[in-house]
Amino acid sequence: MPEKIIYIDGVGNVLLKRSNKARYLNLSVKPFARVSVSVPVGVSYKSAAQFATEKKIWLKRNLEKMEELEKMQTQYDENSGYCTKHHQLILRRCDRENISVRLLNGSINVVHPLELNTKSKEVQEAIRKGIERALKIEAKEHLPAKVTKFAAEFGFLYNKLSLKNIKSRWGSCSAKNNINLSIHLMRLPEHLIDYVILHELVHTVHHNHSTRFWTLLDKVSYGAKRLDKELGKYRIAIY
Repeated sequence: MPEKIIYIDGVGNVLLKRSNKARYLNLSVKPFARVSVSVPVGVSYKSAAQFATEKKIWLKRNLEKMEELEKMQTQYDENSGYCTKHHQLILRRCDRENISVRLLNGSINVVHPLELNTKSKEVQEAIRKGIERALKIEAKEHLPAKVTKFAAEFGFLYNKLSLKNIKSRWGSCSAKNNINLSIHLMRLPEHLIDYVILHELVHTVHHNHSTRFWTLLDKVSYGAKRLDKELGKYRIAIY
């Protein structure tokens, strides 16, 4: 049996799932997902259940944190009027079996079956995927020109630029001066997009956050600490 569900009072259902990759019993608590335990081959479900039960206090504490994250999630519906810089979200119900996501003429078209509520997990995930596809297109059209412009204007030299669906940071610069930018930059105001790009370009000179780094960044961005504080108010990933 590859998995089993147990119930822990005060926690709820817990999924015990057999894993060929796991070396130890491992607990996982994620937003919008039940608590799970990865169970290595050779470890019984009885032992896994006992392990999870012994971690009841830890589980309850982390479930409370997940509930707070879930409250922060954006809910998209027919009346939300959500737009990226160049695409508008359009939702429709239709007599069909599957969810369809298409980008066409500046629209993110999401069509879902009649019986599925717009706020269901499946539809919301499809919407987020559609938005990320739009952000990727917009990032390719917008960001490389900005990097080239600022590099030329301030004399920075970088090796390679990559645009990725990074959800943990706005950008990064490697030791080889390869710059990675998150497509989620396209959700920021223009002046903060500029700031992040300049931040990474300055890292081609100073690969740290030393005083010299901030001095140079302040010189080219005209207010680095203020802009960095403003950037901190935005979330990178779409929740």
